[in-house]
Amino acid sequence: MAGSLNNVFVTYCCYCLFPDSHPSSMEPGNHTRFSKFILLGLSQEADLQPILFGLFLSMYLITVCGNLLIILATITDSHLHTPMYFSLSNLSFCDICFTSTTVPKMLLNIHIQNKTITYEGCLTQMYFFLVFAELDIFLLSVMAYDRFVAICHPLHYTVIMNPQLCGVALLAFWIFSILKSLLQILLALRLSFCTDMEIPHFFCEINQVVPLACSDSLSSVIEMYLTAGLMGVISFSGILYSYSRIVSSILRITSTRGKYKAFSTCGSHLSVVLLFYGTGLGVYLSSVTTHNSKASAVASVMYTVVTPMLNPFIYSLRNEDIKRALRRLFGNIRSIGLEA
Repeated sequence: MAGSLNNVFVTYCCYCLFPDSHPSSMEPGNHTRFSKFILLGLSQEADLQPILFGLFLSMYLITVCGNLLIILATITDSHLHTPMYFSLSNLSFCDICFTSTTVPKMLLNIHIQNKTITYEGCLTQMYFFLVFAELDIFLLSVMAYDRFVAICHPLHYTVIMNPQLCGVALLAFWIFSILKSLLQILLALRLSFCTDMEIPHFFCEINQVVPLACSDSLSSVIEMYLTAGLMGVISFSGILYSYSRIVSSILRITSTRGKYKAFSTCGSHLSVVLLFYGTGLGVYLSSVTTHNSKASAVASVMYTVVTPMLNPFIYSLRNEDIKRALRRLFGNIRSIGLEA
């Protein structure tokens, strides 16, 4: 039902807002009607398909289960009801949704040996991918600011990072991400496509779909890279500034134990930031200078699948609070099982 409603919504937008861009309204003399894209995936070799299916299914299940455990641990343990872990639980939720926009469709296509995705389905996938990618960017920035306040202004932490502020900020991030992603999709709806419907990727990523347009896509390309660049650069600059101040404060600590404790509280987040931004920005910036779509698709796996999968391990292995919360959670689950 939800998929049908999404298809109807996107089709209605295509017809009402940009009638010239919808496949059914293309002039037969200049364009070929189409209703589907073809996702070529990571490899077209038949022998590799079962391997890819097993690998991505395992990674997806690990991502969902690992991030669900982080969410349950932060909800059930009252010691983790702090702004940092509130942001972490939201990051885990976004990572589940982020991965779920791409991997299930890929697995389905491999299983039924059908590489097609509908025009409406492709736009819907791009929309939700953009929403959760931008939420990830916002949350990583907020978590860096949280560590900055905790280490550089510890006496004012509870005042600055109060629950009301965190709730309002999260709501604002959701609204901004939804509206900005909608704007990008509306720009994509203005594009006309001809006969080259093959996407050299395992999902509909906007930087792979826009170049396939046979209409003038320059404005959409400029908007896409300008937006991605501004979002990435502004957010990453804020994170770098926060960590420069954090490092400066840590170096002023005389105790070695104090330095280690201060750094350990932000080491996990810094690892996730480097993974996400290093691969994500690398994909978009490299696509400006190179047309190696296969390499871009493989690199996209890092920030769309691998990073969300590794996040729970990074935060749980290096964070004593999360470890204690998980032990309590498993203990409670074991007790309930014994009682049953």
